[in-house]
Formats: sequence, C-alpha cells, structure tokens
Amino acid sequence: MPLLGADMEAGTLVEWLKHPGDALKRGDIIAVVDTAKGAIEIEVFEDGVLDSTCIEPGEHVPVGTVLAMIRGDGTPAVPAPLGPLAPPASARLPGPPDLPAPPAPPALPVSEGRARVSPIARRMAAELGVNLAHVTGTGSQGAIARDDVERAAAALKAATPPAPGVVDRAAAMRAAIAAAMARSKRDIPHYYLSTTIDMAAAMAWLRTTNEQRTMEQRLLPIALSIRAVALALRDVPELNGHWAEGTFRKGPGIHVGCAISLRGGGLIAPALHDADQKDVGTLMRDMRDLVARARAGSLKSSELSDPTITVTNLGDQGVDVAFGIIYPPQVALVGLGRIVERPWVAAGKVEPRPLMTATLSADHRASDGHRGGLFLATIDRLLQTPENL
Repeated sequence: MPLLGADMEAGTLVEWLKHPGDALKRGDIIAVVDTAKGAIEIEVFEDGVLDSTCIEPGEHVPVGTVLAMIRGDGTPAVPAPLGPLAPPASARLPGPPDLPAPPAPPALPVSEGRARVSPIARRMAAELGVNLAHVTGTGSQGAIARDDVERAAAALKAATPPAPGVVDRAAAMRAAIAAAMARSKRDIPHYYLSTTIDMAAAMAWLRTTNEQRTMEQRLLPIALSIRAVALALRDVPELNGHWAEGTFRKGPGIHVGCAISLRGGGLIAPALHDADQKDVGTLMRDMRDLVARARAGSLKSSELSDPTITVTNLGDQGVDVAFGIIYPPQVALVGLGRIVERPWVAAGKVEPRPLMTATLSADHRASDGHRGGLFLATIDRLLQTPENL
C-alpha cells in the first residue's frame, strides 16, 4: 500500500486490474485503491510478472502492507507474506489517526456492457458508489456518460440517508487535510515572502500566441507561471524536495504539485512530472488532463506521491494574495493571486499594468529568506521574457 501523501495512514483495495501470471511493464496500472482523496490507480515501477496477490478487494490495510508480489521473468515464484510489511523508514511519515474505511462500492453486474460506459463514467461510478445497472445513459446509442453518473449519485444521496458509522467522503477528506495542515503548522518553521510581478509582457505574448491556436489549445497564464516556477527551481534546488528524517532530500526531478479544488469540497495537489522539461503548451495540456482526472477520481499513485513543491493559484477566485501552508514532506509552496490592472512605474512613468502577486511559503530548516528571495526574483525575471519559456 503506497504512501500517497503525509495525510494517509491506510487505504482500501477496490479492485485488481491485473491477475497472477500477467506480464507487467513499468507504468502499468495494477490496482485501484480507495483513500480519503478518492479512488487512486496504483502503478508498478518495474517490469516482471504478477506472482500473487496478498490482499482481497474490500480490505482496509495500513500503508506499507504488501498488496502483491512481482517477480522478474525467469525468477522462481516467492511465497506471499502473511502480514503487513513495514516500508523503509524514509517512506513512513507521521499521519493523523486512521479514518474509518468508506463503504466498498456495490459490485457491477457482469452483464453490464463495457462498450456503453465511458471510462470516466465507470471510474466516477466506483468513486460515488453508483450501480451502473441502474443508470440510464443519455449518450450516443444510450451510452452512460459522466453527467449520467453525477445525476444518479445526486439522486441516490437525496434518497438514502447516511447509515450510522459511515464516513462521508467530503468529511473524511476534510479531516485528513485538517490533520496534515495542523501538523505542518506545528512542525514546520514557515517563513513567508511575496513579490509583485509585472505581467504585461506575459499577457501580450499570450494574446499573440493564442490567436494562432484553437480554443482547445489556448494557453492560460497559470501555464507560464508553472513553467517559470519549474525553471527557477533549477537555480534554487533547496526548495525542491522533501524534509525527512531530520534532513533535506533533493527531489529526483522537478514535479510541481497543482492544487485542485474538487467537486463537493476538498483539495488535492497531484504532480505535473518533470515540469522543467516541458514547454508551455505541453504543461497546459497536461494540466487540463490532470484537473479532469482529479475531479473524475482517476489519478495515478505517482501523481500523489511524487510532488516536490506545490503551486496554488487562487487568482481565478478573485484573490489578490495567497499565502499557503506547506504540504509535508515538501519544503515550499508558491501562491499566485489574480492578475489585475494597477498603477505601476515603468521607465520613470506611472502607467496601468497587469500585476500579479506571487508568494512563497518555505521551510526554514531547508532554506533561508535570501534563497527564497532569489527564487521569487528568478520567477519575475523569467516572466519578463515569456517567449523564452
């Protein structure tokens, strides 16, 4: 059972997507696990053969419990362990008290046609506990779409009072977030910095670039900002990584976590992997995909366990300045406010310019204000030449 963030202590196995004897390749999805964050796809990180499964669907087990045994081709089979296997100390983080397991979603009938249910609808049904056999599809040839599942879930919630002892998904996520944030403020010595960035060059470049793109391909300012954050981390690597076992550990890559609000409340911050190696267009495409899958409950385990820094953008909510709380074991968080026209001195003249406030919340154990200030200044400098991003 992987550790999918500091607020996770245990998870429930929903289903196996591979079976003993199946060949596996790095990146294959082997199972779906239910956590307070939703249904998460579990990846494998090496090639081999699924030798055996150790946990049955519906079981609620602690982080570190062996779920399955994988062996390399030609390697003799190994016996499955009889109980939980503790993960390395570096993988274990203190967490909140274990939350009661949410009820397992009802089994879908075998007769339910897979070709008539969209993948997103199928995942949402598992997430929301909707039996697809009772859903009427409104898509092409009666196919069940995401909207159909959402309507069925709303009707089910309205018609069925919560059973005693059953934990509401939103309440469970809120409790997990509360525990992680309280621990962050208690254990991490935060320091805070902010800077105002002139976004005139960035906005002009976006207007020109978007004129040559289709509506689906158009870029938003957040893509430029994330690209600038990723490149600035190359100059200030002590903000990119984790604090574990009393020391800072530099991230294996620059994996920017994007804070995403979920339907029904709650927040999740999955990773845009290797953000410094992707151009702005690719980041925009990947971010749209990440937001859609986060809200549909189809994230991968690596997207939750890999972030090395988090970016939260509240500008679209009309917020001018956002000072965030660091998500452990990360050591930094960047907050972005709205872009608003204000008076600005440029070339000795006062004129209206589109301005954005960028903030940094950082762990004083891993860095100091001088390095944090350099990081914000680098983001500012990069956004003045958006054509180079």
